[in-house]
Amino acid sequence: FLPFLSVHFSGTQCTPLFYASRLPQASRQSLGQIQLTFSALFLLQERSSLLRKWYDLMIKNKDDLAKIITAESGKPLKEAQGEILYSALFLEWFSEEARRVYGDIIYTSARDKRALVLKQPVGVAAVITPWNFPSAMITRKVGAALAAGCTVVVKPAEDTPFSALALAELASQAGIPPGVYNVIPCSRKNATEVGEAICTDPLVSKISFTGSTTTGKVLLHHAANSVKRVSMELGGLAPFIVFDSANVDQAVAGAMASKFRNAGQTCVCSNRFLVQRGIHDAFVKAFAEAIKKNLRVGNGFEEGTTQGPLINEKAVEKVEKQVNDAVCKGATVVTGGKRHQLGKNFFEPTLLSNVTQDMLCSHEETFGPLAPVIKFDTEEEAVAIANAADVGLAGYFYSQDPAQIWRVAEQLEVGMVGVNEGLISSVECPFGGVKQSGLGREGSKYGIDEYLELKYVCYGGL
Repeated sequence: FLPFLSVHFSGTQCTPLFYASRLPQASRQSLGQIQLTFSALFLLQERSSLLRKWYDLMIKNKDDLAKIITAESGKPLKEAQGEILYSALFLEWFSEEARRVYGDIIYTSARDKRALVLKQPVGVAAVITPWNFPSAMITRKVGAALAAGCTVVVKPAEDTPFSALALAELASQAGIPPGVYNVIPCSRKNATEVGEAICTDPLVSKISFTGSTTTGKVLLHHAANSVKRVSMELGGLAPFIVFDSANVDQAVAGAMASKFRNAGQTCVCSNRFLVQRGIHDAFVKAFAEAIKKNLRVGNGFEEGTTQGPLINEKAVEKVEKQVNDAVCKGATVVTGGKRHQLGKNFFEPTLLSNVTQDMLCSHEETFGPLAPVIKFDTEEEAVAIANAADVGLAGYFYSQDPAQIWRVAEQLEVGMVGVNEGLISSVECPFGGVKQSGLGREGSKYGIDEYLELKYVCYGGL
């Protein structure tokens, strides 16, 4: 793939709308026609078969695809390999879900009428994806869209366009028709303009976006003008609560997995650690020891590396700003706390104690390797702190009390809850948040519904 990409992609020069589908001269009108053709002529079984072939090709080329992720984002190769498998599984899942788009027959009170409910593809979908999971965020959306019978126009993140293009090449090899999966890479300078053009185009019926809440609000404004369907997975501020009854070793293992995967650059990674007073000191001590023992910062291609660089200088500055703010307001640096000796975009995995709610790291999403610990006394206090945010994507807590587990799981204002578990993402389960963390769900049996419209048909004169 690397030779293919170096020949076919040259930064901002790769501008044809239908580059990925080999239709550089295709017009906007042809995209609408392709949508009609794909949904009408390619039956469920055929769409299912194409997605399965795409999945098979991803598995066959998994090593190359992982290397592309590491090369363009710095993600450790082992994590990149995990992402490719996760990414491919969405294609496999939706290849199966494509055959389970069921309608309904409704018996009404009128004897001479029958009512039917049909599910039909919503139409052309604009898919805008982030850099932190440059492959999985595409297949989670595109797999569902193609299974439903929609065509897609993908705008990958400016930092990571190569994964999207590699997937396009495999889609072509799998036999997915030209114009069905389209990619528009662009520079950071043109990102806003390109995003607006896609989201306001009258031929686009659906917008699916993963990214910041701020950008999501802008896209919602674009969608509102023509009342487009939207699904959005936006920012989070995930609480990680450790109650006195928790198993400390289990909680630390979950904290490590949740916080430091992809150097803390995940939408669902823990942002605030709320630890009850009785277990606080033991947890902080064990957490610090685990960080020092298990995390190694370095080049993503080097064996043993667990923490790669942050995506860019701006990301490093944000972590640095939050650490400095916390220390100035009384927080204690338990470990880390500064840029790594490797320089550039590397930052030390950092643990802070004596953190308070007025600090930036307590109410601003970090997206970096910073774990701030807040001490609390009661369950009610912990839930109140956790729910004080205006976002609610994911939340985690550790407890051995069954009654408490049910209470807290139901009270947390988030879309996903990990109970005694730090890794919650799965293709079979619905992914999404509440409040300002987004709209709709991805993955699972519910994901395909985001790309389907219900049509009621009344059949009379019987």
